[in-house]
Amino acid sequence: MRRYLVPSLILAVFLTAFVWWRQSSPSSRAANPAPAATVWKESAEPIQPINPTVGLDPAKVALGQALFNDERLSHDNTVSCATCHALATAGCDRRATSLGIDGQQGSINAPTVLNSGNNFKQFWDGRASTLEDQIDGPVQAANEMGSTWPEVLAKLNKSRDYLASFDALYSDGIQPKNVKDAIAAFERSLITPGSKFDRYLRGEPDALDAEEVKGYTVFKSYGCISCHQGVNVGGNMFQTFGVMADYFADRGHVTKTDLGRYNVTGDEADRYVFKVPSLRNVELTAPYFHDGSAATLEQAVQVMGKYQLGRHLSDEETACIVKFLKSLTGVYKGNRQ
Repeated sequence: MRRYLVPSLILAVFLTAFVWWRQSSPSSRAANPAPAATVWKESAEPIQPINPTVGLDPAKVALGQALFNDERLSHDNTVSCATCHALATAGCDRRATSLGIDGQQGSINAPTVLNSGNNFKQFWDGRASTLEDQIDGPVQAANEMGSTWPEVLAKLNKSRDYLASFDALYSDGIQPKNVKDAIAAFERSLITPGSKFDRYLRGEPDALDAEEVKGYTVFKSYGCISCHQGVNVGGNMFQTFGVMADYFADRGHVTKTDLGRYNVTGDEADRYVFKVPSLRNVELTAPYFHDGSAATLEQAVQVMGKYQLGRHLSDEETACIVKFLKSLTGVYKGNRQ
């Protein structure tokens, strides 16, 4: 058993759900969803709504926003954090893999930055424990921003606005740790509360229609909920991509990136293991998976059904689950994401 793959409680939920859907009739489960008027108690549900208050320092958030959008963090002044995590496109770039300086192709899909402060680890392989730690990666990666901290600091120190902002917030002024602290503060502000599903959880029975409630019922009864739960509907555990079938053998052309968590730990048990992605705003963040191989949400759901649940999902079942997933789209600064 992997040492940290699934906490004991989640493992118990997974095993219970797995046995239950194996022994019960799929047709009877799909045919008898909970009525639309049902409202589950927040404390009893495996998914929790996003808290709309975050209690961050507005000055740090503003500084972090400026840095997040500043292309001077890259070696050639052409790439910013927002290049791959644009808020206008739900915190991602909607490419299979991102482009860095000099048009270099990245090796992995850029996940959304929205609600990233609720993830237990950062990056697909979980190699960074915090948002602050995560920032080191893209800034210094040769095929992303291709810079160094001395180079970044030299540029920022030429800006009177930055000098004044950092001096007001940090006793030691412009330092790598302070740049990272400000950017992370901004990223933690990028929450999207107010989704239809969150409103439903908070006691609005009419926030979801009957099909969306049915989708959630299927999502839970088929075992999807064993990996996709919590505030972020994911983002709080690791899991193997290909539990019930060999995804990589079927796809072919296995790369180092496909090894996932193994690249961090060197443990064979971590081969093809990835951080479970959040499903918040998932209808807006195609293409899907670490390799960007699923172009549509329907395709992604069917792939998950086959490789994670060991079942072929019908078009009706797929549409039902997708309808629920679309109810997870939230609101950022008054705009639906």
